[in-house]
Amino acid sequence: MSNKITTKVTFWEFFQSLGKTFMLPVALLSFCGIMMGIGSSLASQDVRELLPFLDNHICITIFTWMSKMGSFAFSFLPAMFAIAIPLGLAREDKGVAAFSGFVGYIILNLSINFYLTISGILPTTDPDILRLNDIQSVFGIESINTGILGAIFVGIIVYCLHERFRAIRLPDALAFFGGNRFVPIITTVTIGILGLIVPLVWPFFASAISGLGYIINSTGVFGPLIFGTGERLLLPFGLHHILVALIRFTDAGGTMEVCHETVSGALTIFQAQMSCPTTTGFAESATRFLSQGKMPSFLGGLPGAALAMYYCARPENRHKIKGLLISGVVACVIGGITEPLEFLFLFVAPILYVIHAFLTGLGFMVMSILEVTIGNTDGNLIDFVVFGILHGTATKWYWVPVMAAIWFVVYFLVFRFFILRFNIKTPGREIESQESNEETNNIALGKSGYNVVAILKALGGADNIVSLDNCITRLRLSVEDISIVDDSLLKANKAIGVVRLNEHNLQVVIGPQVQLVKDELQQYL
Repeated sequence: MSNKITTKVTFWEFFQSLGKTFMLPVALLSFCGIMMGIGSSLASQDVRELLPFLDNHICITIFTWMSKMGSFAFSFLPAMFAIAIPLGLAREDKGVAAFSGFVGYIILNLSINFYLTISGILPTTDPDILRLNDIQSVFGIESINTGILGAIFVGIIVYCLHERFRAIRLPDALAFFGGNRFVPIITTVTIGILGLIVPLVWPFFASAISGLGYIINSTGVFGPLIFGTGERLLLPFGLHHILVALIRFTDAGGTMEVCHETVSGALTIFQAQMSCPTTTGFAESATRFLSQGKMPSFLGGLPGAALAMYYCARPENRHKIKGLLISGVVACVIGGITEPLEFLFLFVAPILYVIHAFLTGLGFMVMSILEVTIGNTDGNLIDFVVFGILHGTATKWYWVPVMAAIWFVVYFLVFRFFILRFNIKTPGREIESQESNEETNNIALGKSGYNVVAILKALGGADNIVSLDNCITRLRLSVEDISIVDDSLLKANKAIGVVRLNEHNLQVVIGPQVQLVKDELQQYL
């Protein structure tokens, strides 16, 4: 029985870590999307007619350059995933892991090309044959378009090979090829063999993903509701990146022909349309899974929740939590980072988080019904301006402030009712003990603004920490003895929450300054 539990936990932790590796390419993708959005919108004829001072050679050249540079992430996204996954998962020799990921991705496509060639399918220029076999050019190699899913498989396999063979010892005659040099070598052989199998099994994977997309799309307006609610419910467990990647980059998010090329995934379709000179407007079927759905909750709802928590705090504590709430609202509205606010109520009132998840999903559905077409990934003020306002009223951006205002009122009333009715201990409602205050005040703050010495003590000391890492807002730790971790002391030192995954693994929710906290802890370790 214990072995089964251990296996389940291991898989759980693995998928959490896998989801975390997605953030590196997705962060670049988001930035490149903003560059492409600004460049394509300001270079458009409509904007130049509205703002004549932009209609000159220098401005048009700069905006066209921005759009071209922004298209980089869209063009090479699968390769970035194949590199980022082993880079993020590997514990040592990360550079070798990343290099092997790129090698594996190229080898996969070369091997698939070899199979298609000896099978008589290639070479050909017949568009019907290419479409039937889903063949596209990948780094100049005619191969089956396995997209993000193929890159994820390559990344996971390369990571496993890296962990198994990075310290291998070969006989003296072959010692030069041993150690971490052996990783790209075994990757070439393993992925080369895999590439011969992919053409045989890929149609089944493609059919499964298409089936998932059909199920989602067959629900009509409820599809965005299911997606938005599910994404929020998975966020505390770190598994939301899996669902998001599936919708954004695979057939599950839709398939469309853009500029005579078939593209799959909601975000991929949106960016392809943005970079296609002959496309006007964005497809609502794709954008309904993107930024626009988040905006009612991110720009209005969560700030309303923050105001409710401030209103319900004890009067003598309001000045203490004001900075925390304001920084959380700024991170949410400007950066699209919601965890600093969400984790303020997730642990003390899970029912509020479930309501928040449903209202977020409802925002996706309402924006879809209103036929708003604002894309990208973050749902923040930048996305609203760049992909909404700058692209004109065709995006129906004017519905965003209306819905945000409605969501603000709804969140404020719902949160105030639940907090007061059930005496929920949101920030500022607890009565702090003098002892915890003194312990917090007697320890010097680091550059991060956190008492890392006290945090380390609360974690059981340096000897109790096996591994330390972080994501966007959370410390991720493995410890020898989780029973000696002091949750109350962590919270007394500005930790927003503590998530205990099992008997050795936990997460400490810090907020946007988590990287600095982790770096300062690392110095002590």
